[in-house]
Formats: sequence, C-alpha cells, structure tokens
Amino acid sequence: MQLNSIGGVMLDSTRKGDHQAVSLLPLSRRRFLAKTSYFGAFYAAAKLIPLPALAAQMTAGSRVSQTPIVDKGFASVRKVGEGLYATISDPSKGFQTLCNGGFLVGKDGALMIEGFGSATGATFQMDALRMVSQVPIKAALDTHYHFDHSMGNGFYAGNGIPLWAHANTPKRIVESYGAMQGADKAVALAPLEKAIKDSKTELARKHREENLGMVTNIFNIVNGTVLALPNHPIDPAKLPMKMDLGGLTAVIESYPGHSGTDIIVRVPEQSVVYTGDLLFSGLYPVCFDPQATVSGWRQTLKTFASWDKDSVFVPGHGPVCGQEGIALFRALFDDIEEQAQKMHKAGVPATEAADLYVVPEKHKNVGIFVWDFSIAPAISKLYAEWGAK
Repeated sequence: MQLNSIGGVMLDSTRKGDHQAVSLLPLSRRRFLAKTSYFGAFYAAAKLIPLPALAAQMTAGSRVSQTPIVDKGFASVRKVGEGLYATISDPSKGFQTLCNGGFLVGKDGALMIEGFGSATGATFQMDALRMVSQVPIKAALDTHYHFDHSMGNGFYAGNGIPLWAHANTPKRIVESYGAMQGADKAVALAPLEKAIKDSKTELARKHREENLGMVTNIFNIVNGTVLALPNHPIDPAKLPMKMDLGGLTAVIESYPGHSGTDIIVRVPEQSVVYTGDLLFSGLYPVCFDPQATVSGWRQTLKTFASWDKDSVFVPGHGPVCGQEGIALFRALFDDIEEQAQKMHKAGVPATEAADLYVVPEKHKNVGIFVWDFSIAPAISKLYAEWGAK
C-alpha cells in the first residue's frame, strides 16, 4: 500500500487498477470558479507587485517587456529575451493557469514550459506562442508534478506533443492525484476536520481551517481533470542536458528543494531562468511536499544567487524578478530558520512551533500561500533536520 500526504490527508494510491484511464468530465467554468475561490483570496491578499511596475524596478534597458503580447486577466505573456517569453498567472482573475510558465522559440522549434492547472491554461499558452511563431513544438515540460503545474497535461497528450519531466513525475502524479480521483472526500478530509476541532488556540484553528479549504479545492480540481502523464522521462543523473531549438539553446537542469521532481530551464547566453517552484517571487516558500528539503532548497538558492547579476528569473508564482527576488526569498528562509532556532532552543515542540512564526514588519507584504503548505512544514522540516521533535 502506498500512502501519500497532501495537506495532512493520507491517500491510498494502490487501491485502484488503472490510474491513467480516468474519464471524469472537466468542471464547467462556473463550477470551477465557485469551487476554487480560495486561490483568488490568496492572491488578492498577497499584494503582489503589479507587472506594469515591475519594469521600473528592474535595471535600465530591462529585457522584460512592459507590454504583454496577450493578457487574458488570469494570465499574460511577456517577452523576457530574444525568443523567450514568460506566462505570468494572476489567479485573482481566473484559475485557468494557476502557475507561471513560458515558452522558448528558436528557428527550428519551440519548448513550452508547464502543463498549468487546466487544459485551458495550456491552450492559452499555445495560442500565445502561435501569435509569435509557427515553428513546430519540439516538447513541453513540467517543472514538477504538483497539480497546478500538471493538470493541463491532457492538452499536450491530445495534440501529440512530447511531454518531458523529471523521471519520478509520472509516479508522483499517480500517487498523489490518482488516489484522489473517485475517493470519498468526506472520509479523506476527516483528519483535517478533526485537526480543526482539536486546535488548542485560535491561531492554530485558523491555520487548520485554511488548510482544509485549500485541500478541498485541490480535490475539486483533481476530480474535474483527466490525468495525463509525461511520456519523456528525464533522468536527473544525466543532467544538465541541452535542447537545440535552432539558434537558441535551452539547458535543462535539476535542483533540490520544493518537490523532489524539480526541473529548471536556463538560457545562459541571455541569463534567463525558468525556475518552476524553486522560486516563489514575493511569496513565502511552499514546503509541504514530503520530498521538500529546506537545506537543499537553500543550497539551490545559493547557486541561483551566484549566477549573472543581471539574470532574469521567471518564477513558479509571482512576478518576474532579478537577483533581488532571489535575495528576498533567501531572506525569508533565513528568518524562518532564525525564529525556529529560537523556539527549538527554548524547548518549544515542533508541533507548537509550527504555528508560532511571526511575520516581521519588513516582510508584511510578502504573501503566504496557506500556512500548512508553507510556514508550518518549513519549521517542521527544520526541526527534523536538527533531529528534534
């Protein structure tokens, strides 16, 4: 029996026969929006830097276009280099994409990045690509397996586009989301309901309620999706590897941190990096994954910080940024660890410490996705790394 945890929900992913043959109908747009309002509330509260203001923050002569080639509200696409485009999501205006992505266009072919939160999101990016080029699609790539980056994979499968991902991504999709499809939601969410009732403080109760809301949304999204798995596994032991698109070379690399399946795409000649969720721009890190590693993630960010000072980073979530975005993200990890160390030395148990982090004034405008997906697991993982309970 294979059990997997998402937001504290344990799911049996071996009880079904064929996880790849799922025939559930997609949610209608109205049902989808109604069932996923929590995402919009999060992004509204996050106070993200508006994209038009981004160019002013970056260095003079920035390669990031202030004018998008297309803007549908829920996502826009901007040029970030020669043949390089960033798809930036704004879930406060719709949930078709949910995450950021992008595409690279050479003379001979194109690479599309991310499956997004729905096939509609992947279709949007394909339509944007066709606004600038008619070259064949060489491949699409999921930066990792999480639902907001992979639920739209069916678009690629339906159009015969090779889908690349970390070799463990198909397995993780099946284990995490195949088990959700057709599961008894009330039974699966019962532990989260109990956690709310058992909360010893109002703060803890608030965090558990947020967690229940998010996990419920994930159930709804997954159960409205036909799962499609990547069919071109990338062996991380054989990375880095280069993809020649014709006058444009993409370098595919793997780093630890967010999910255990993290892949990035770099164009070193232009100092542009598509990071997936190894970078949340203007947001606290999301560390809930069982294979997330705080120490590994911090080492990855140290590597990012060593790259060109004029690098442009397309994050998994939040606005495009430069090295200042990496510096902020590292500072967030520093602050979480500093507070966790103080609590650890004071003898505060990990279960209590997970709720006691205080956002400092200097980070008051930094968004927190959901506490039990972000701050709480980061502290728990730090305690575990220290051998503490």
